[in-house]
Amino acid sequence: MSAEAAAGRPADVPEGTARSASTDPGGRPEVTRGVARPEGGGRAAGGDAPAPVRQWPIIAVIAGAVIGLVVTATGQFRAGTILIGASLLLGAGLRWAVTAVGMLAVRSRFTDVITYGILGAAIILLGMMAQPDPLIRIPFLEDIIHFSVR
Repeated sequence: MSAEAAAGRPADVPEGTARSASTDPGGRPEVTRGVARPEGGGRAAGGDAPAPVRQWPIIAVIAGAVIGLVVTATGQFRAGTILIGASLLLGAGLRWAVTAVGMLAVRSRFTDVITYGILGAAIILLGMMAQPDPLIRIPFLEDIIHFSVR
């Protein structure tokens, strides 16, 4: 056995040279083999179920958003916008309550719930404030809009 092998260093690496932890024994960079699934990213149903059944949480959220877009396109802006926001809130609730949500899990559970919840609430709030005849009035937001439009 050579002195380099006894020291745990390949013969082609000079003595005193630090070896990077991200290289394989041949000196090439390591290749990423895969990415860990987000927490809860497993199937929502067993592997023997058809694909739509395994991914029912994301299908429910997408279906709600599509229905909201269709309602908006037919001329009911406020109702469609509220449906879109409600489907995002449904996604937040499913991500929080269901352990395995399949493709609905994008990031950590905490981040997904906060993101879906804030976006859903903001879309509903903006839909309710839409002109003409808003359902709710928030004075400081109206002042900001009037100030910025001038």
